[in-house]
Amino acid sequence: MTQNDGIQAVRETEAAVEAFLAGQTDDSRRVTLRPLAAGDQSEFLDLVNTSAELHHPWMSLPSTPREFQTYLARYEQPGEESLLVCLRSTGAIAGMVNINSIIRGRFQNGSLGYAAFAPTAGQGYMSEGLDLVVRYAFEQLRLHRLEAQIQPGNHASLKLIRRSGFHQEGYSPELLFIDGAWRDHERWALISTMVDIAPTAPHPTLPER
Repeated sequence: MTQNDGIQAVRETEAAVEAFLAGQTDDSRRVTLRPLAAGDQSEFLDLVNTSAELHHPWMSLPSTPREFQTYLARYEQPGEESLLVCLRSTGAIAGMVNINSIIRGRFQNGSLGYAAFAPTAGQGYMSEGLDLVVRYAFEQLRLHRLEAQIQPGNHASLKLIRRSGFHQEGYSPELLFIDGAWRDHERWALISTMVDIAPTAPHPTLPER
């Protein structure tokens, strides 16, 4: 993938997010979405370092400029989106939701990863942000299914995913390598037909039969 391809992918994500938000008429929302960008490096790294205790041992986010640049490059690839949950009042970053490993064709699936940041955690911003991302994924990206893998002891994350309507599908021993060991995860999923979303045409990559 060339640098121009990466720039184009970022622009497409920006346009998709803007188009989705333009159709949202709820003025009571406290948060908005925008794609992660190079200019977010300083604020993002400060938030990650401030939130180290909140995130450990459940996840590891980039905490150095070099790690951030590698992380950003990942989300310039097709099929990967990193969305920041920002306060509408100030623009400050409250959290992030990534849509990873988007697979089209007969699957039309994306895998979610998300994190709140300590300065604004516990105020409901991530619940609002995750609900927005779900709608964006189903209405704008025209995915059919979202999944999330969560460690059984991560009670805050499990509470959040349940609140957004996800259903537990199963349990996977030693699914992901996190904090120096293979960790068990619960598998949760949500299908577009389970939520009230705007009608959309199937994605062009979905076969007719």
